[in-house]
Amino acid sequence: MNIPTLESIDVRGKRVLLRCDLNVPLKDGTITDDGRIKASLPTIKYLVESGASVVITAHLGRPKGERKPELSLAPVALRLEELLGRKVLFSQNIVGSEVSAAAAGLQAGEILLLENIRYEAAETSKDEAERLVLAQQLASYADVFVSDGFGAVHRKHASVYDVAKLLPHAAGYLVAAEVEVLKKLTDNPERPYGVVLGGAKVSDKIGVISNLLDKVNTLAIGGGMLFTFLAAQGKEIGTSLVETESIPTVIELLERARTLGVEILLPTDIVVAPAFAADATPTIVSADSIPSNQMGLDIGPLTSAAFAAAIKSCKTVFWNGPMGVFEFPAFAAGTKVVAQALTEVSGISVVGGGDSAAAVRKLGFADSQFGYISTGGGASLEYLEGKELPGLSALQN
Repeated sequence: MNIPTLESIDVRGKRVLLRCDLNVPLKDGTITDDGRIKASLPTIKYLVESGASVVITAHLGRPKGERKPELSLAPVALRLEELLGRKVLFSQNIVGSEVSAAAAGLQAGEILLLENIRYEAAETSKDEAERLVLAQQLASYADVFVSDGFGAVHRKHASVYDVAKLLPHAAGYLVAAEVEVLKKLTDNPERPYGVVLGGAKVSDKIGVISNLLDKVNTLAIGGGMLFTFLAAQGKEIGTSLVETESIPTVIELLERARTLGVEILLPTDIVVAPAFAADATPTIVSADSIPSNQMGLDIGPLTSAAFAAAIKSCKTVFWNGPMGVFEFPAFAAGTKVVAQALTEVSGISVVGGGDSAAAVRKLGFADSQFGYISTGGGASLEYLEGKELPGLSALQN
């Protein structure tokens, strides 16, 4: 994959349109995890220190073409300003003469952040002509396009895909780093190679499991998706989450793993409760005897220890998806044990974005304790599935 790097383009005195991933979690207008903003800083700093002026475009949530005040990037502009230690201008509009004038008036080293790009319905339109009109407006603000929003490169969106075709372009440091790490996980990983998958839906992970089965040595399954695996083995899962329609596919995957000699680790004990609630009473039961009126909300301590031992024996580990409902303290232990094990891997450990990244920070771990924390859960998974990512293919020369 031949993608031009930041250093391959001259940005001095140029206006740069920079696509960032600033899709941070907000609660009552307050940013609860600024990891993605921090991940964007190296590229922004390089551009302004190289004498460029920067117009940043980014999304937040899924407003679906409507202006939703709770999904405004205004709080992000303030946090970005704090972290950079320099003024960040904020435009409440994305297109129009005022934005054009503001972009044209930028001096070297100045930064303008545009409002949530997904307020524009054309950004996510399936109609290429609609997307192109928006992309042309965005391209008119700049001389060069830099793609650094890895969390969106699996989308064929105007600010990710179409604009790259209209301007000289390069990948930012974040996108380049993400691709480099993902290549290590797919091209020639150091062995033993272990993958830990969790999260709610097995249907979201079937493609990844299928593509990785002939690459990994060990695959550990936790989170809500584990109950579809237990159901596929004919076990009682009580009121736990299950995707019945995925059971035949799971049976096929288990059989294929056996044929390939891949070790599939499934929980032997489960933390159950009568309801999905933070104050529900937890009980540890065998995975073979989940009561019919209880639901599984975390992997048990024996399983956590087994997963941790397997992780620590590997030289390469990829983890995506929490082991349980980590937001509830009573059901966070499994996720915490797995996270701790990843910090003790002697090779490379990769935390695959999304809920996994949020979990490690919420549970008190520092980013520096892991080999790499991805910013793009969905994009990482699609890369590992072997899919072509539009935002990357548009950058190739």
